Amino acid sequence: MSERPPLRAVIFDWGGTLSHYADIELLDMWRLAAEHLAQHSNLLADEILTRLVHVDERMWERTTGDALAYALPDILREATRDLGIDVAEAIIEEAGTRYLDTWTPHIRHFEDARSTLAGLKERGLRVGMLSNTHWSKAYHEHFLERDGLTPYLDTRCYTSEMTHMKPHPEAFRHALETLGVEAAEAAYVGDRLFDDVFGAQRVGMRGVHRPNAVVPSHEGVTPDATITSLADLLPIVDGWMA
Repeated sequence: MSERPPLRAVIFDWGGTLSHYADIELLDMWRLAAEHLAQHSNLLADEILTRLVHVDERMWERTTGDALAYALPDILREATRDLGIDVAEAIIEEAGTRYLDTWTPHIRHFEDARSTLAGLKERGLRVGMLSNTHWSKAYHEHFLERDGLTPYLDTRCYTSEMTHMKPHPEAFRHALETLGVEAAEAAYVGDRLFDDVFGAQRVGMRGVHRPNAVVPSHEGVTPDATITSLADLLPIVDGWMA
């Protein structure tokens, strides 16, 4: 087996990797919608909330086979059909009066995220982000800009704007193309062994695992490296750049 070329780029997952894992962010939005819709229907807010959560779960289950991406408008259309009420309009009306930080207070990046990204840039590396998400680009950009990370990310790719999600090869290839590097010259850092590590390795990238206690393990996947904090990545990268 021939040696890999020196590392030229590092691409990160977002939730659970650059930011604290938050599996309730969509619940915040559904709760907003349920409270609003309950004022204009015969249904109780808790009943509406339960049905909206079920819609979200059904949409997610559909991606496990074909890895086809979906976006927030797709969920909202499904929810509207399910309830017979315009869910999108309700969310827009409520969100328009509330700031993102108010109804998603748990979205916080790790303390060493900025310094790690800066360290990679100082080494002359291309740095990017690839996130499986149904949220729009603007949603993520708000939090990245708030915490000062955007200057260190040369590309930010969201599957809500793509045809496929991780671990599909097309998702990783898209991110690589935006950075102008080959797979063998890049590493991907994520908290999911299957979606992130296996997906990256399948296209020829190095896969770095940052374990997340909330995410189930996956047998048969061996990371090229494992880190417990983002700062742990820098000495590993130094070795791969040699």
